[in-house]
Amino acid sequence: MNKIRTVIIDDETPAREILKHYLKDYPEIEIIAECADGFSGLKTISFMKPGLVFLDIQMPRLTGFEMIEVMTEKPVIIFTTAYDQFAIKAFEMNAVDYLLKPFPKERLGNALVKAIDKLGRTKESEIATPGELMEKLPKPSSPISRVVVRKGNAINLITVDQIKYIEAQDDYVMIYHNSGKALKQQSMKYYEENLPPKDFVRIHRTHIVKVSEINRIEPYGKDNHVAILKSGERLPVSRSGYKQLKDELNF
Repeated sequence: MNKIRTVIIDDETPAREILKHYLKDYPEIEIIAECADGFSGLKTISFMKPGLVFLDIQMPRLTGFEMIEVMTEKPVIIFTTAYDQFAIKAFEMNAVDYLLKPFPKERLGNALVKAIDKLGRTKESEIATPGELMEKLPKPSSPISRVVVRKGNAINLITVDQIKYIEAQDDYVMIYHNSGKALKQQSMKYYEENLPPKDFVRIHRTHIVKVSEINRIEPYGKDNHVAILKSGERLPVSRSGYKQLKDELNF
């Protein structure tokens, strides 16, 4: 039997040491790397392409969920965390198991049985892509504060206050922000529901705009309007979008 190439990603050294100690008794598991943060974890997964990843959720700089959002590989994931409120999200994202720290060795064994079974019967094409996994997430309890994007091998964090507007592009969205633009595999619906509602308005099926970026609204043809941004860019405004803008801007 080929050993399962495994990576451990956790910002707490004691947690990594305990997990490595437990895994010594499982000869089918080969630990090929360990990482203390999400950024190095992403690089390691991309370079080493493990079959199994033990992934912490709450980490500085980049969370486990944000890692999955921009991950291009498809390893089997076992989440390890001290916070039980993330369990629903973890299983919605197709994690094979969710280990709540501190977990006993027997509980780890149960998770490994599931992981080995999944690795043995799941074809690569049957594993959901990061974009598909993100669409399964339940709506956050509060608006998002940042967006994680990948550009080549670089990972960038775009805070919501940097976003000017978002444009639909087939199965992707283009996020226009203060430093340029970034393509993201996600839906307009996700951003419509999760951006701060007081700051952003969906003005058209293809555009969501930050209200403070709008300079003026002008008529455009019969029953249509266009939003002129402070940058001079012109965005289409649908009837429903115009109504929302009227309500938001009180004009």
